[in-house]
Amino acid sequence: MELQQKINRITDILRRDDGISGAMHYTEQISWILFLKFLDDFEEEKEGEALLNGTEYSRIISEEFQWKKWACPKDGNDKLDLKNAKTGDDLTLFVNNQLFSYLKSFKENILELKSMKYKIGNVFEYLDNKIASGHTLREVLNIIDTLNFQSQEELFELSHVYENLLQGMGSDGGNSGEFYTPRAVIKAMVDCVSIQPGETIYDGAAGSCGFLIEAFEDIKENYKGKLSTEQWRFLHEDALFGNEKTPLAYIMGMMNMILHGIESPNLFKKNTLTVNIRDFQESDRYNVILANPPFGGKEKAQIQQNFPIASNATELLFLQHFMKSLKQEGKAAVVVPEGVLFQTGNSFAKVKQELLENFNLHTILSLPAGVFLPYSGVKTNVIFFDRKGATSDIWYYECKPPYKLTKNKPIQFEHLQEFVELFPKRTETQNSWTVKAETIIENNYDISAKNPNNLTDISYLPPTEIIGNIKKNDAVISQLMAELEFILEEGANG
Repeated sequence: MELQQKINRITDILRRDDGISGAMHYTEQISWILFLKFLDDFEEEKEGEALLNGTEYSRIISEEFQWKKWACPKDGNDKLDLKNAKTGDDLTLFVNNQLFSYLKSFKENILELKSMKYKIGNVFEYLDNKIASGHTLREVLNIIDTLNFQSQEELFELSHVYENLLQGMGSDGGNSGEFYTPRAVIKAMVDCVSIQPGETIYDGAAGSCGFLIEAFEDIKENYKGKLSTEQWRFLHEDALFGNEKTPLAYIMGMMNMILHGIESPNLFKKNTLTVNIRDFQESDRYNVILANPPFGGKEKAQIQQNFPIASNATELLFLQHFMKSLKQEGKAAVVVPEGVLFQTGNSFAKVKQELLENFNLHTILSLPAGVFLPYSGVKTNVIFFDRKGATSDIWYYECKPPYKLTKNKPIQFEHLQEFVELFPKRTETQNSWTVKAETIIENNYDISAKNPNNLTDISYLPPTEIIGNIKKNDAVISQLMAELEFILEEGANG
């Protein structure tokens, strides 16, 4: 059975289960099972390496909770040991009462936050098995057992299949959209910031880690065969950082990074906004920031105290956090709602003043309405800024797809291709223009995108000419009415 067919088969099986409702549930349940199969393959590979090196590897997972013991024990012919393979209520009780309790305990008394054991505890802390039938779970386990995470080819294919699952969650609407930013937008943002080997990349609202993974793949592709051993190690272990506060998104992101070959991601389950940005040192900052933070939310006064410019608007707090998280000479690309651009209320104006005075806000990409449908119809923009002095002018680009974006007709990379090509020189075209910083300051820091090339010239006629035109129109209407009445009378008499 091909890999995509296997995953399709699993989703079909789960859809029939009483405990599962919608794409969010079945993706979550597939994720924790995939995670445990990956973990078993990972530990088996480490054991093999240790044996070859004459050393010893101590497994993280104790024997009774290892995949080969509880999930898919084998007989002498390497077939499923039907006698010892739990199913039905026995399997459900084991998973719910023993396995999950064991895995949740990993977070206790662990000081090393980057350790795999701590990450396992983090993943399972808020997770539960939602598969109601133990027979359903047995079917799923049997299929996932056939996947090989030690095969780079299969791992690569599986990463794309998993991306499709996440995309399906995004198009499913509801709350699931928060985990998925359209790949076309992510790729355009990553292409424009031109990440170099050795740079650190950060997303404080990581979701399913689309930005971090695209950055990872971008460096691998652009520097294929050119990375030193140290640069390769750095890319895998010390380049990518993210925070995610939602339990479900956290496991999705962790799984997504693992499937793309990042074995122990620097992804932390925390609310980014609980950190006081006044305490940041240069060592806490990053070379590149890529993010699509949540917007439209309201934050409590306790959270607002962590920011010099208080606001209950989540998007303003995240923007301040990212500004403070950028290293000297660093570069950022952040998705913001339209309101951040045009609102000139006290806190909005102050944040934008800081952005223009202490950062180079050099580019604003105006995205078309419908980019984040179906879960949000809010108009959005991508702001690009560097920590390289003050803003002198802003180059705007208005993305105009040839059709209205809908759930079934999403944005494509080709719609953003011209923007990516023009970005290095910030060329002015029918869809792009430049505005001086002085003009923005005069307009109380309104930085909204108003394409001057789309404005239609309006010629205002003198009042006497307007009155004359009205009289002419009245005369024509009277003439037409008279003709219509004549035709009707002729018809009645005839």
